[in-house]
Amino acid sequence: MSTIRVDVVSAEQSIFSGEAKFVALPGENGELGILRGHTPLITRIRPGSVRIEKADGDEEFVFVAGGYLEVQPDRVTVLADTAIRGHDLDEAKATEAKKRAEEAMQNRGTDFDMALAQSEFAMAAAQLAAIARFRRKK
Repeated sequence: MSTIRVDVVSAEQSIFSGEAKFVALPGENGELGILRGHTPLITRIRPGSVRIEKADGDEEFVFVAGGYLEVQPDRVTVLADTAIRGHDLDEAKATEAKKRAEEAMQNRGTDFDMALAQSEFAMAAAQLAAIARFRRKK
């Protein structure tokens, strides 16, 4: 099976760079699956898991907090707002962030920002889903 070059980068660092058989990630309008020869595409991505099936058959998981995806027939580039390797995700931290966001939405104060609370909640929920997905593959 032929491979495709995959680069996942955030503002802070390169998270993954290598050859892969397949890449799956949360596109703006749904889950995207990419193989070598895919039609060129540029789209936004939602918070969630990027699953990379590497050339050697192993899988790499990366949580992304949104960003952009560029697909060329022989290359995939993920430009993430924030990216965290699956094994570096912190479940306790994500659970606490989700709890804080839920509490903020329930206890609205005078300086309450509903959009921010909903965004934080969605981010934490996506991170927890990514952790669950990463654990299933171990």
